[in-house]
Amino acid sequence: MPRSWAQLLGEENAQPEPEEQRGGMFARLRESLSKSRRALTQELASAAFDPGDELAWERLEEALIRADVGVRATAELVRRLEARAELADPSAALAEEIATLFGEPPTLGVDGRPSVVLVIGVNGTGKTTTIGKLAEQLRRHGRSVVVAAADTFRAAAEEQLEIWAERAGASFVGAERGADPASVAYEGIEAATREGCDVVIVDTAGRLHTQANLMDELAKVRRVIAGKLEGAPHETLLVVDATTGQNGLVQARLFGDAVGVTGVALTKLDGSAKGGIAVAIAYELGLPVKLIGVGEQLEDLRPFDAQDFAGALLSP
Repeated sequence: MPRSWAQLLGEENAQPEPEEQRGGMFARLRESLSKSRRALTQELASAAFDPGDELAWERLEEALIRADVGVRATAELVRRLEARAELADPSAALAEEIATLFGEPPTLGVDGRPSVVLVIGVNGTGKTTTIGKLAEQLRRHGRSVVVAAADTFRAAAEEQLEIWAERAGASFVGAERGADPASVAYEGIEAATREGCDVVIVDTAGRLHTQANLMDELAKVRRVIAGKLEGAPHETLLVVDATTGQNGLVQARLFGDAVGVTGVALTKLDGSAKGGIAVAIAYELGLPVKLIGVGEQLEDLRPFDAQDFAGALLSP
């Protein structure tokens, strides 16, 4: 059974989603990873894969790297497969090892009142839509939400976020273009405290992740949030576009160094994404993948399920 939002949110007595409610989620995820899936399953077909053939292992390594799994994670997966006593079903074995690399299923830290979720990432990764969809799911699970538009530099950023906040039934805090982003985050927490809201989601600027001034700005936003509310931000979610390949790993490392990252939302798994970048981020950086986006609808942001993901990547 796939993970439910109740499980991700750590709700008491949370149950996984029944199979009948799974809908087309697995099929869509499987289709979105079709390029990598075909390459991997072709190399691992039980009739063709010979564990005693060194060239077969080399071809598998190449297929994993082409799927954006990364060199280090690929080496670890191959090592684990080679250590197995038998490989009667290589695809199932690899799926199992990939799921294991992700570790224990994560939760989203929104237990306090208010809890602060700081959302970071490069422009164009889907931050705004991810925030809107997350706000909607939190509302459906009984959490009242304030959305703070701290990306005060990008044209139309505030308007777009306000539309999503309205669709999700969330309160909205914005500012004039060019205002201090940290002050918007501060006002968001103030509004949540005043209104008795449960969660504050703070959007941030995402100009080129290589720019030092952006990282300094994000660090300031984080400091102001921490100074305003003890223990905040309770989550720092990095939004990564799955189609960017290994550049997503670079982004995760740089943002993590600057502001600390507690989890990843992997978006755009509805197009040409290879998807293996999720494995690389989880293994090389030790960051849990908490959310995945598989489409444009409100329901298309889902809790990450390692077994489902690995199955979609390796199913014949």
